[in-house]
Amino acid sequence: MIEFHLDARSGVAPYMQLIHQVRQALRLGLLAEGDRLPTVKDVAASVAINPNTVLKAYRELEYEGLVAKKPGVGTFISGTLSDDSLSEHEPLRQELRLWLDRARAAGLGEESIEALFLSTFRAARTGTDPHTEEEK
Repeated sequence: MIEFHLDARSGVAPYMQLIHQVRQALRLGLLAEGDRLPTVKDVAASVAINPNTVLKAYRELEYEGLVAKKPGVGTFISGTLSDDSLSEHEPLRQELRLWLDRARAAGLGEESIEALFLSTFRAARTGTDPHTEEEK
């Protein structure tokens, strides 16, 4: 079962953070069709948010066809976002773990590692140099 967490510093609305976490778990194959999501009450208590925020996230996921409510039973995964590339995840995950170990050995903290990764990721996606922000 998925365990939600919220980052108040992210600038992303809490309900969207929940949606993103479900989508990510689906893409990574951590959630599959038929899996049950935590109850609204449990999520609200565990991440200290209003139950209506959780309901909003679950409604959006239902609208997208990713979950289905079963009255009196719970909310279940009814769709998937995973693809055939799941077999490639583990070797990439191992390479990323090695990179993280090197970053930590170089003295970078979590926030610095995250900033370095995100800036490099965004630059690669947009075709810009992260140091100059110029297009390649």
